[in-house]
Amino acid sequence: MMNKAFKALLEPVQLQSGLQLHNRLVMAPMTNYASHEDGTVSPQELQYYARRSAGVGAVITACTYVSVNGKGFPGEFGGHSDEMTSSLAQLADTIHSGGAKAILQIFHGGRSCPPELVNGDVVSASAVASEERGGGVQPRSLSDEEIRDIISDFGETTRRAIEAGYDGVEIHGANGYLIHQFFSTHSNRREDEWGGSLEKRMAFPLAVVKEVTDVVRKKADRPFAVGYRFSPEEATTPGFTLDDTLALVDKLAEEPLDYLHVSLMDYTIKPRTGPDVTKTTLALLLDTIGTRKPLIGVGSVHTPEQAMEVLAAGSALVALGRELIVEPDWVQKVEEGREESIRTTVGPEDQEELVVPDALWNAIMNVPGWFPVRDRNEAH
Repeated sequence: MMNKAFKALLEPVQLQSGLQLHNRLVMAPMTNYASHEDGTVSPQELQYYARRSAGVGAVITACTYVSVNGKGFPGEFGGHSDEMTSSLAQLADTIHSGGAKAILQIFHGGRSCPPELVNGDVVSASAVASEERGGGVQPRSLSDEEIRDIISDFGETTRRAIEAGYDGVEIHGANGYLIHQFFSTHSNRREDEWGGSLEKRMAFPLAVVKEVTDVVRKKADRPFAVGYRFSPEEATTPGFTLDDTLALVDKLAEEPLDYLHVSLMDYTIKPRTGPDVTKTTLALLLDTIGTRKPLIGVGSVHTPEQAMEVLAAGSALVALGRELIVEPDWVQKVEEGREESIRTTVGPEDQEELVVPDALWNAIMNVPGWFPVRDRNEAH
């Protein structure tokens, strides 16, 4: 029997578009490196999502690239052409078969794209290489016409998501990718309408939001949600600060979006900069957003008690990422009062039981500190 202390996690939520989620828990968008080379979804990927779609209210997919030169990872699935619609539909159907709503995360990798995945055409707001993740190649600065084409690509991929049966899209404006790059003082050194002042650095993110929400208004024949994911601050100098992000979030809260989604590694983290470094980043964001938009809180939410803390802080929804890889039955175990049996570690022998694609499993086993990995035959 469910512990009543966790009842709020399992309450239904209705978003502004009319989309109804059967609880407040969502699967966070996570790259799984498992798609075919041509950008179509693979059987391994479908099995991975099928295993994780039965408990949560919604699954936000790994990011899909909207433009030919936007592919950010090997093994990433594409949404950049109409030929991809049937592949996208397979994934939506798989998520629906578990009972969750399917939300397609859409993005362009910008300067983070490996040159070999984009025929060497690495692009960004300006010709400035990344200093993060060990540095990167120097990208080519996009022309005004190319910028408008990419904005249009976000709209076209949204149309494909509608046609493929998804329940929504999430605009990926976080984690160093192209939308983030336009907002950043590190990667955006432009002096036209797409860069310079804080307001001009917001122009590309807000143009993508307008394009996507316009397409939904014109094309969707059912409740169809649009979310926006953002990072709170940058580690680099120059780089955007939390004050910059609060200004962007204040604008986003007035847009016809269904939710905002912060990208955090830990929901208890405090900002390096900002109006009040004694408060958590989550609290400062919620102070700005108020009741205007639901916020998805995320970041090292391992237990139902921690998920309740994220709700208590004011978040409307809680995203589970690594937790659902380690424990695909996380939500069901909370529902059934079996939270004590939630798996918290993975071992080399667990891949088949957890239904994790090979490339992702290899990363889990070999990237130190990313996942709680135990030695073979050690207790869970």
